Amino acid sequence: MSRRTRRDSTAAPSGAARCTVTVCRGCCCGTVAKVPRLDHEAQLTDLRSTLSGIAAIRRTDCLDACERANVVVIQPSAEGRKAGGRPVWLGQVNDPGAAADIAAWVREGGPGLAEPPAVLDLYAFQPSRRVRAELHDE
Repeated sequence: MSRRTRRDSTAAPSGAARCTVTVCRGCCCGTVAKVPRLDHEAQLTDLRSTLSGIAAIRRTDCLDACERANVVVIQPSAEGRKAGGRPVWLGQVNDPGAAADIAAWVREGGPGLAEPPAVLDLYAFQPSRRVRAELHDE
């Protein structure tokens, strides 16, 4: 069982008014041992700076999908959820282009409000029901 704790976040002024991007940086994700040749902190910093004022960025210890390191979850804004958007889980986000595509999608509105770039289909996966339930995504 994983332990999910918020290490730091950029809170949205009105709570769920913006998308939330959760970036796993636990036992596997965010480690050079599991994903070499990627500056993990630079990736997180880039997402934070690119999405500042647009989305809440959370860093978490583990999303319990270690075989897909690095994992990023994009949760829709309140408006996106009303429009039918649901959290999108992305795995193997291990290059700057993927993070840039995620940021572009979130800037356009994210789940429920904008179509994701087609390339993100390569990263999308469905976590187990147990993991989704723990994150209150169902």
